[in-house]
Amino acid sequence: MNTQRKILIVDDETINLDFFDVMLSKLGFTVEKARDGIEALEKVKRFSPDLILLDNIMPNMSGWEVTKILKSDPKYREIPIVMFSALDDVKDKVEGFELGVDDYITKPFNFSEVLARIRAVLRNRELYAQIVVRESRLSLAEELSTDMKNNLLDFIKSIDELDAEINRLDSKGKDDDHGKLLQAVSEKSKKVRKQVAELDARIEKTIAEWERLKKNEIGLSMLESQIRKNLNEG
Repeated sequence: MNTQRKILIVDDETINLDFFDVMLSKLGFTVEKARDGIEALEKVKRFSPDLILLDNIMPNMSGWEVTKILKSDPKYREIPIVMFSALDDVKDKVEGFELGVDDYITKPFNFSEVLARIRAVLRNRELYAQIVVRESRLSLAEELSTDMKNNLLDFIKSIDELDAEINRLDSKGKDDDHGKLLQAVSEKSKKVRKQVAELDARIEKTIAEWERLKKNEIGLSMLESQIRKNLNEG
């Protein structure tokens, strides 16, 4: 879980930076440090962290201001943020979550709890990313099936037109060779029509199965809502 995971620690207190640097590095995380919000924004661009441990109360630029900037940028808005604060007011926590903070820890903190929350946030983000990929693939597959369905309808229309032409030519009563040719084409048309019908049935079955899965699976909005709820309750 920790392999190659990069964590940016942002705190104006050197003792906290050094503590987390040592502890998280020992656990296999790659750690980068920033002493204020301005430095943090620069480090985000160069370091591309998987998670940010962000102190709220800092000079020059607060953790909330850093969060607003990151969450307003499509390039960085998906980076999870765990915010530290000496403020234990519910209003402050709610404001943090509304800004997009993934978790909120009040100082003084216990490292075991912080580590557990880091891992939980990373797991949640990993699950979220997997669902994003799954929904994208599902959407693409549905679009492909719809296109195939439409193409089949056009193909069936062409077969109908071909059969109508065969019947028209057959009604003119030409020679035996002509009749045999029309019969062969007619048989081939029936075979193709059968294959098209079987393929159409498979597409319909697949679409129905996708609809069933969509009703039962966790969607992105539901997942994010549940994650937020769990973090708030924690």
